[in-house]
Amino acid sequence: MRDFKQLLVWQKAHEITLEVYRLTKFFPRSEIYGLTLQLRRASLSIGSNLAEGCGRDGTDIELRRYVQIASGSTLEAQYQLLLAHDLKYLESIEFTVLNAKIDELKKMLNSLMKKLKANR
Repeated sequence: MRDFKQLLVWQKAHEITLEVYRLTKFFPRSEIYGLTLQLRRASLSIGSNLAEGCGRDGTDIELRRYVQIASGSTLEAQYQLLLAHDLKYLESIEFTVLNAKIDELKKMLNSLMKKLKANR
């Protein structure tokens, strides 16, 4: 069992999730069960899957599966962030900063995936 809190990629995912929650507080009330909920769930899923993968049987194969799921959630969150920006729920600077963090997280996840594949 690995300690997920020690993974830099999990720390970045957690930072992004906190930022998403902070920003979505200001989305229109009509989006509470729509985009607000979806964006929060997608960002929450990234760190959650990394944590669950670390807590499983401890093999790289099992962790790799959860890293793949986290990668999918990252793309989902990135699209929803773009949609929020296009709907004018986010200022351009907020979008740009958070989108850059998500791009960095995607690179970190890809790097982790490559490392786990190499450890086969």
